Amino acid sequence: MTSIPDFYGRFPDLYDRIATMPGIGRWRRTAARRVASPGATVVEMGCGTGANLPYLRDVVGPDGLVVGVDITAPLLERARTRVAAYDNVDVVLADATALPIREADAVLATFVCGLLPDPASVVDRWCDLLRADGRIGLLDATASTHHLGRPLNPAFRIFVAAGSPNAGVTETLSAPFGNTDEVLTHRVAASRTALARRAVDREYETFGLGFVGLLTGTVESTD
Repeated sequence: MTSIPDFYGRFPDLYDRIATMPGIGRWRRTAARRVASPGATVVEMGCGTGANLPYLRDVVGPDGLVVGVDITAPLLERARTRVAAYDNVDVVLADATALPIREADAVLATFVCGLLPDPASVVDRWCDLLRADGRIGLLDATASTHHLGRPLNPAFRIFVAAGSPNAGVTETLSAPFGNTDEVLTHRVAASRTALARRAVDREYETFGLGFVGLLTGTVESTD
């Protein structure tokens, strides 16, 4: 079984090209604006090559702090280069499910929850990390229910299989006719349910013909 760091660490160039494809920046910018605020401390879980980090830094400004967390060293090297000009953006080699960070004002996770075996419990831990009235956002992709997106679901399943650490050529070629995205769909749904259980002022919006969804909310103080 191939681990996530081993799989994604093999293709940092390809991963970065996908993460920065035309149009995706708008989704990332929107996510940053929904969770971050001027002067805030924001942690991005699974930051990859750091595609979100400049957008988050733009929102928090010079008085805020942005920390990107990822378990894949080659991707983090790209992220470190991307934010080298900022003195208030840092990246940390760490597991987003076992954080070395004690608290933050906001948390963002982009295309991460579908990789987690138990996303609901991880989202709960991310919520516990937040200070009073902290913001959390989950940006994830699933099959589309949009009338223009549904015909493209077979291609989406190929994309999911090709991006899976343990899917081979046979699984990828047969993906349009199967349910290769079933686990992904279940995990994303579980993460969104966990966020909905913990957060108020929730907002949900979709992008890319319904393939990408952004759920954000505020975790109220329990004091």
